[in-house]
Amino acid sequence: MNEIKVESFSLDHTKVQAPYVRQAEIFHTPKGDVITKYDLRFTQPNQEIMSTGAVHALEHFLAGFLRAELQGVIDLSPMGCRTGFYLIKLGQASEAEVAQALIRALGKVLEAETVPARSPVQCGNYRDLSLFGAKEYARAVKERLAERYQAAKS
Repeated sequence: MNEIKVESFSLDHTKVQAPYVRQAEIFHTPKGDVITKYDLRFTQPNQEIMSTGAVHALEHFLAGFLRAELQGVIDLSPMGCRTGFYLIKLGQASEAEVAQALIRALGKVLEAETVPARSPVQCGNYRDLSLFGAKEYARAVKERLAERYQAAKS
């Protein structure tokens, strides 16, 4: 049987330093379009795992807020390991540009009073959303990303 290569499985999760934004893969469509996948890591793999309610609420928030902050967002999906998200974007942006968009989006999470799309009509698991958890991760990740990407500018 042929082994299928999955980019994230080749990442040494013991060596990364979360939080971060990492350009994971670039795809070229047959028509020449560029699609880029980013790893938006919130917590340290195998050390801190986000609760499903927090991940789910952040997914709801960031699905909209990142689209408002970054052109060409196709999808935002939570990682199964619950340490972050994958962002799929039409075209390319630098890691710093994506990080700045994420920082702005997380700032909007901190200002929110309710989780969007939290009804049984809009969501398949509407009872498992944690506004408190989303804000806790948004606060921590926003601060640490701001430090990291401000230092990179200097």
